[in-house]
Amino acid sequence: MDCDKCCAACERTTERSNEERKKLIHRLNRIEGQIRGIRGMIEKDAYCAEILTQSAAVNAAINSFNRDLLARHLRSCVVRDIRAGDEDAVEELVGLVQKLMK
Repeated sequence: MDCDKCCAACERTTERSNEERKKLIHRLNRIEGQIRGIRGMIEKDAYCAEILTQSAAVNAAINSFNRDLLARHLRSCVVRDIRAGDEDAVEELVGLVQKLMK
């Protein structure tokens, strides 16, 4: 990746309300707890199927988090950038969707 593009991307931010930030962090904390639970299951030699069930739950939680964050991004950042004439926002969005659908 071109260094100028990388550095410019690192400088971009998204303003969030305290409530929105709190909800996102709460969801990430729950996911982190699920991951710690899976690690504990492995340490205790839990049955593979039980671990896989918990892993599937983590994937679902991450997918839900990503869907909600992507919707917020569309409604705020992408709309703002397109209104400002930044058509690169569409290409960035396409790239994000492709990453999320892997």
